[in-house]
Amino acid sequence: MDFKKDAYKVLDLDLADNGRRDIAWAESRMPVLMRLREQYAKSKPFKGYRISGCLHVTKETAVLVETFAACGADVAWSGCNPLSTNDEVAAALAKAGIEIYAWHGQSVEDFYWSIDRTLGKPPHLTLDDGADLIFRVHSAFPELARHIIGGSEETTTGLHRLRAMAADGKLLYPVYAVNDVETKWDFDNVYGTGQSTLDGILRASSILVAGKNFVVAGYGHCGRGVAMRAKGLGANVIVTEVQPTAALKATLEGCRVMTMDEAAAVGDVFVTATGMKDVIRGRHFAAMKEGAVVCNTGHYDVELNLQELADLSEHTFQVRENNRGYRMKDGRKIYVLADGRLVNLAAAEGHPSEVMDMSFANQFNAHLKLVQARERGESLENTVIDLPKALDQEIASVKLETMGISIDRLTNEQATYATDYSAGT
Repeated sequence: MDFKKDAYKVLDLDLADNGRRDIAWAESRMPVLMRLREQYAKSKPFKGYRISGCLHVTKETAVLVETFAACGADVAWSGCNPLSTNDEVAAALAKAGIEIYAWHGQSVEDFYWSIDRTLGKPPHLTLDDGADLIFRVHSAFPELARHIIGGSEETTTGLHRLRAMAADGKLLYPVYAVNDVETKWDFDNVYGTGQSTLDGILRASSILVAGKNFVVAGYGHCGRGVAMRAKGLGANVIVTEVQPTAALKATLEGCRVMTMDEAAAVGDVFVTATGMKDVIRGRHFAAMKEGAVVCNTGHYDVELNLQELADLSEHTFQVRENNRGYRMKDGRKIYVLADGRLVNLAAAEGHPSEVMDMSFANQFNAHLKLVQARERGESLENTVIDLPKALDQEIASVKLETMGISIDRLTNEQATYATDYSAGT
């Protein structure tokens, strides 16, 4: 056993063997990231660099963490949501010598204590999902920023926070927008969130989706993925939106579009995927049918106003794991999954390994670019930075190759034609 005493806090180290089996399974489904590990394990480009990460502790995240470690990094990790840690995976990482502070069911105090522990030694790089680690550096430990080369952000919610900080001149170091890369945004957010959200709903409720009025709040990439999978299971999908273009897309893709006030009265299942607070609140709960099932797949637990639901209720009761019933004063029952936390991770296992393969390959490449820029003596602006499109296409090409899929290439004549603005009719 090579773990360091007091360099971790997990639920139970005896769970490590099960966690190691999960990690091995994820490795077998993540060929792009494993190829990067093989490519850089000998040269160890991260040797001498400390990476502090705050991201859901899943089997897929473990593959990323151990890839960084295999390529020379000193890694310290915490979970980015109190209910998203897989305790078996956390134990396996701790037993393998990774500095980690994460367990399922953390309190808010535990959550920030864990982040702070990863900052015990000043990091050179930060990796975030939701920007809580970055914001903690800025709000509580701003002196650490002078040691930090840069960071990366995994999700839409975190980028909203970081772009607001950058626009206000408050961002103290550059951050790569991994979420905005096509091989993340158009795959992880759509196909990953769609499948894992339905997975979480079914594990927590075991309901029949077919025939239900299935309300999706928000028709961005995540909401679109959820709507697509619910429709595939036979649901009648209703979308609520605040963006006219998104509402129009939902309409033309076969969804009914209405306001949440209208949807509340007819919906059987509700999923929020907006990143905005109070999407479903007291007046909506008051209008819902007996037996309505409500959940959230956004990063933070602010989309459902559960305090207003509690105020309308006589009492709550636990139905099963990740399923809490609220008995209203008129006798109706409403069921909230995962206490409003992101249902795909709190009640299921998060996105499938195959899509996280591309997302985490982008994370690895973002940090590699930060280190390479440092080695060349380059200085990056303290703002949110996009990854190069060519790198995105490279990851997609490797993914296709590992799937045994070939695609066409432009001929020299076609390549010339593509940039020949004089060619016409």
